[in-house]
Amino acid sequence: MIYLQLFYTFFKIGLFGFGGGYGMLSLIQTEVVYNHHWMSSAEFTNVVAISQMTPGPIGINSATYCGYTAIHNAQMSDSMAILGSAVATFALVLPSLILMILISKILMKYMKSQIVQDIFSGLRPAVVGLLAAATLLLMTEDNFSTPSVNPWRFGVSAALCAATFIGTKFLKINPIRMICYAGFAGLVLLY
Repeated sequence: MIYLQLFYTFFKIGLFGFGGGYGMLSLIQTEVVYNHHWMSSAEFTNVVAISQMTPGPIGINSATYCGYTAIHNAQMSDSMAILGSAVATFALVLPSLILMILISKILMKYMKSQIVQDIFSGLRPAVVGLLAAATLLLMTEDNFSTPSVNPWRFGVSAALCAATFIGTKFLKINPIRMICYAGFAGLVLLY
């Protein structure tokens, strides 16, 4: 039963997850954390961190890890959890595969038409909204703490968030370096 739920959930995310992997993060979090309770918000944050650091698209990596974690948290064996990874990953990719096969010739033929251009103009703000939602959904107490519970952790987390934004946006520091710097700073300041 959980495999069918995994397939349906990630198929739906793959079908409506415009904007690539980052745009899908808010959809994935809503489904796996809040709707199905397959994992906690802290576990999802770990999934996102691991998905960003491993090679491949973040949406597919997240689906793979979420499928594994959902089955593992359901007290099933590791081999069943691996099957959960495969189901979630396949379900996420399947809508894109089907749609690209069906519309690739049509899209190339009508790409310059005004209707297609208007559709893409309408999708762009939706993609920005999904990316903003993914950012805001990850700004939780699990990630930042709160000033009343742990002011030191909250201050360090907020400072690292701001430093990473400034470093990548304005100073043009390589994001991989920023991840390493933030991880080292978290280890030194929060351990």
